[in-house]
Amino acid sequence: MKLLSCVKKQYSFCKGCMACFKLGYCVIKDVAVKIVAKMHDADILVFATPVYYYSVSGQLKTMLDRANPLYNTDYVFTQVYLMATAAEDEAETVESTTKAVQGWVDCFDRATLVKTVFAGGVNEAGKIAGNLALEEAYLLCKSIQ
Repeated sequence: MKLLSCVKKQYSFCKGCMACFKLGYCVIKDVAVKIVAKMHDADILVFATPVYYYSVSGQLKTMLDRANPLYNTDYVFTQVYLMATAAEDEAETVESTTKAVQGWVDCFDRATLVKTVFAGGVNEAGKIAGNLALEEAYLLCKSIQ
């Protein structure tokens, strides 16, 4: 299993020019092009995001938008998972985040959002220690290897 992190990576917003549908790649030359190529060839996609205002982070939203070149290709992935954290710990906190990722997954006929693992009550770095979602995520990762 390979981990690809977008943390500290600089990539631009999608321009909505749709050139990627004709060319098969994005015309914006930045690290997102390489990330999207790796997404294309991945067996499984696992997205991790903090919940910001009851949705995905801007970084993840931008990456999902930049993945437009994957549509209408012979992408490999069929399973998608979502890992999310938030300061609030109510179950409904992650609903809109899951819905945002589900909307992206719905664009891929062979892909399914299999599961969302939510760690609520995570307000700052290090506060996830001891959260039951860590064990759930660990067991989930072991089961899909």
